[in-house]
Amino acid sequence: MILRISDDLARKIKDRPTRVLPLDRNPYADWSTRLFAESRTQYIMITNTVSLYTMVMFGAGIHDALTFTSRVTSYISEFTRADGFELIYERLISPSTLHVSFSKALNRRVTGSMNDLEFQAKIILARGTVSPWDVSLTLNEIPFSYLKYNGPRVEFHRMGLETGVSN
Repeated sequence: MILRISDDLARKIKDRPTRVLPLDRNPYADWSTRLFAESRTQYIMITNTVSLYTMVMFGAGIHDALTFTSRVTSYISEFTRADGFELIYERLISPSTLHVSFSKALNRRVTGSMNDLEFQAKIILARGTVSPWDVSLTLNEIPFSYLKYNGPRVEFHRMGLETGVSN
């Protein structure tokens, strides 16, 4: 699994990647991550690099690379299973978590889309009554031109169909 780390997040976990790894052959094993804050609370955004399927989780208590990796992989497991992607998790994501590599961001198209996702997340979180989990569900329904105006959840599912795994 590749975890692409933003500069702010790299400082937080005290592990700065020095190179950009190519996109993983398994699109479900490549995730881009970033740290952001809203109302003095830290959040970590976890976005599938290919489909933009996104999860938002609390960033509190994460101060090193080992804790970061453990919490992120656990959250991906919990969220994808709850969102109806059990088979995709079991067959395509879980095996990739045995070896995790850190990388810099892949390209500006992904970071630009993550900027848009962060902006939307902050608007939703500013209401003060929505959990990061619910923010994630909302973000995955937003259409993106990068995805030919599909939402990230639809694109995440489509990738499974292309690989022969669907829920």
